Amino acid sequence: MSEIRFPLPDVGEGLTEAEIVQWRVAPGDRVALDQVFVEIETAKSLVELPSAYEGVVSELLVEEGRTVDVGTPILVIQTDAATGMSSPEAAPAPAPAEAPAVAEAPAAEEETGGAVLVGHGSSGPARSRRRHPGQGGAHQHLSPPQPASAAAAAPASAAQSTPVLAKPPIRKLAKDLGVDLSRVSPTGPLGEVTRDDVIREASQASVFRNIQTPELPADRETRIPVKGVRKAIAQTMVRSAFSAPHVSVFVDVDATRTMEFVKRLKSSPDFAGVKVSPLLIMAKAMIWAARRNPTANAQWTDDEIIVKHYVNLGVAAATPRGLIVPNVKDAQAMSMVELASALEQLTLTAREGRTQPAEMQGGTITITNIGVFGMDTGTPILNTGEVAIVALGTIKQKPWVVDGEVRPRYVTTIGGSFDHRVVDGDVASRFLADVAAIIEEPALLLD
Repeated sequence: MSEIRFPLPDVGEGLTEAEIVQWRVAPGDRVALDQVFVEIETAKSLVELPSAYEGVVSELLVEEGRTVDVGTPILVIQTDAATGMSSPEAAPAPAPAEAPAVAEAPAAEEETGGAVLVGHGSSGPARSRRRHPGQGGAHQHLSPPQPASAAAAAPASAAQSTPVLAKPPIRKLAKDLGVDLSRVSPTGPLGEVTRDDVIREASQASVFRNIQTPELPADRETRIPVKGVRKAIAQTMVRSAFSAPHVSVFVDVDATRTMEFVKRLKSSPDFAGVKVSPLLIMAKAMIWAARRNPTANAQWTDDEIIVKHYVNLGVAAATPRGLIVPNVKDAQAMSMVELASALEQLTLTAREGRTQPAEMQGGTITITNIGVFGMDTGTPILNTGEVAIVALGTIKQKPWVVDGEVRPRYVTTIGGSFDHRVVDGDVASRFLADVAAIIEEPALLLD
């Protein structure tokens, strides 16, 4: 037997510390190679650490909630000489574990075909999600299915509730997002729950987790330690606000044709099973505008301006642990379908707390969609290292003059902030006007 003192690794790019959020093992437990044994929170995201050794846990060296430096021993494992590694130096630095696999939909549902609507409980017991204490919804795992006897013992009122109509892919999406279908208001033509219904419910739940307190606390004040993601957000915002001179411009846009275009895409077979929203058109508009105004897709250094001829498109995401900005790599090379899938995956990963540090590195330009919160516009702060960010406001019907007549149109306001060291007022105005032009007439993307 040999004793291994497992050090906290650098799971990101130059990260120096992390908080121990939750231990998955206890002294006396046996751990297998690559078994996740702890959750840590870095300045970037929540990460699951897999074990680089096989053996028995003899001691946990750091209590939950404590922040320690990279390299600090956090765990002691007793390993067999035949299976364990002889020293920490011999072991590769553990990589972040992938998210737990999502259970497939029950076979009875899959065999019915994608076009068949499935009622609640029609295919046997569903797998339910459970959360580890203190997890805050960041990582979710699937509990095993209940035996038939247990299902039969459930209250009659639950078993005999009104069936929820939803296709198997929609049910799987709801499971992935932790959405209770019985709480979703269906908007489908047959009274079925649609993909948009599930996404909307998940988005609202995410927002409420961020801004609501379950009950009025007894204390007059609540003190929240500044650490982890919140500490990183604060440092980034201050650095951006006081190092880059911001200039902001705004424009109102008739987005009626964008809404019509989104509706057509949703009904297209090419986009079946893919989330389509005005954010997709906004993303394409940003890429189009960046090509026409290259200095808006650049980086300032003290010695030079680096103009990027590729677009790593960042999307600001509100998560239960705070604001993060993952980006879609090489978005300029993607088709409309590919970009829609990438944006959907980015959103789901962020909401589940599985965004990795590498996914937030290397962004070149950013969108912040404040319209989902009902806001008309705002003055966004630049993502550090970038020189342009555009906020998409809510899209709603307003009176609009068309050919000399006042008509109801879908109108939005977009606002952009730019680093005035790189982007002059004329370039900022042209860039935002180009974004607005696509929102007003998506057909320009065909040019």
